[in-house]
Amino acid sequence: MPTSKSSSGGDSKRGFASMDENKQREIASKGGKAAHEKGTAHEFDSAEAREAGRKGGEASHGGKSGSGSRSSSSGRGGSSMQHAKAGSQSHK
Repeated sequence: MPTSKSSSGGDSKRGFASMDENKQREIASKGGKAAHEKGTAHEFDSAEAREAGRKGGEASHGGKSGSGSRSSSSGRGGSSMQHAKAGSQSHK
């Protein structure tokens, strides 16, 4: 009988995950400041930042690139079938 599971059946939050979000941010901030003071913190240059942003965009948009692969010019996503359905609906 597992005792660490919550009553809802999901994953239990223990340790750091069980803390208030503000407390987590405070602790993480202290770690980041300490790393910078020690000189071991990673600092992005503009090329690394650009690459990270590109990868994040791919992940959040299903791997679509900005080179015309969208199914509509609205820029809001959705399949071409969804756009066709929306276009055929009457607006009252």
